[in-house]
Amino acid sequence: MLTALAVANYRTLRDLVLPLAQLNVITGANGAGKSNVYRALRLLAETAQGRVVPSLAREGGLPSVLWAGPEQFSRAMQRGEQPVQGGPRKTPVHLRLGFGGDEFGYAIDLGLPQNQAPAFSLDPEIKRECIWNGPILRPSALLVERRNAMVQSRGDDGEWTMLNRGVPVFDSMMTHCADARTAPEMLALREQIRAWRFYDHFRSDPDSPARRPQVGTHTPVLGHDGADLAAAWQTIREIGDPEALNAAVEDAFPGAGVTVKSEAGWFSLEMRQHGLLRPLQAAELSDGTLRYLLWIAALLTPRPPGVLVLNEPETSLHPDLLPALGRLIAQATKRSQVLVVSHAPRLLASLQQQRGCNALQLEKVLGETRLVDADDIDLPAWRWPER
Repeated sequence: MLTALAVANYRTLRDLVLPLAQLNVITGANGAGKSNVYRALRLLAETAQGRVVPSLAREGGLPSVLWAGPEQFSRAMQRGEQPVQGGPRKTPVHLRLGFGGDEFGYAIDLGLPQNQAPAFSLDPEIKRECIWNGPILRPSALLVERRNAMVQSRGDDGEWTMLNRGVPVFDSMMTHCADARTAPEMLALREQIRAWRFYDHFRSDPDSPARRPQVGTHTPVLGHDGADLAAAWQTIREIGDPEALNAAVEDAFPGAGVTVKSEAGWFSLEMRQHGLLRPLQAAELSDGTLRYLLWIAALLTPRPPGVLVLNEPETSLHPDLLPALGRLIAQATKRSQVLVVSHAPRLLASLQQQRGCNALQLEKVLGETRLVDADDIDLPAWRWPER
């Protein structure tokens, strides 16, 4: 389980460390930085796929995503006695992402290119990467480290071994050095990160692929576009928890039932509703109803991930459905660590009723995202690797 998320100099996240539990709810006013936390998590996941630099490029390159305010705020600036202004830099320009966990911790530090060809002037360089044992980076806990192009690992005897001297500055060490023999910890961590699952906004418009019949194949994990909804539903019935599936439908739509229609190997959903003489096809369902069925299939997956991140799952749902959605998400926490980004009061109220819910409220002060009442929260210790 992740115990902390740390981000520095990414958009409004100048220096943010969040404590994490089994169920985490990230909320705050519009513009407080919730979406930036979600994006930062996705960037961390991209490191294990070797796509962190291309992902930054899609956001306009490193200059477009860096914190736009001063390197530090003076006390006079914070009290409003002095206008916000910059000054001489004391540290190199950097974007840092990291997490601590009960097993491993990881951090990556990206910076501006040095002696880079003009054609790649917006391509950031990976300056440092580290993997350590436990939640806090300490010299004695360091397992693998990267400095620019060189990667080395520490063996059981405490001696360091050079793994690679020429890792490209635009590639994570995980794409070149993860090996079961020479760097088993890196391989294990890479596979854990690759298993993280993100769900953003399911399509439910008239042209949504979830409304059309699809070829049925075993689908233990619902796709991000929801096109394989019917196949995922049938897979849950066969190898998952069909009783939970029926209960989730009944909780949200009393008296209703959902079945999978199969014709020559093509699957589609049908929904029976109280008072109707025939079932409704997926193409006939309201946007909110279809979207809720997508959430049921995503959250009752027979192959739960270690970390599940949901971005504004309340979108297009009627407020009356949100308590049921909260109970469905709470059920998912029995098998996965869950992070929910939301600003829907009824969903938040439902989740915060769950035992152990970690409610993290964000606010923006002088353009910077901060944790509300951070002084009253037992924040996790965090150390960034030095360049």
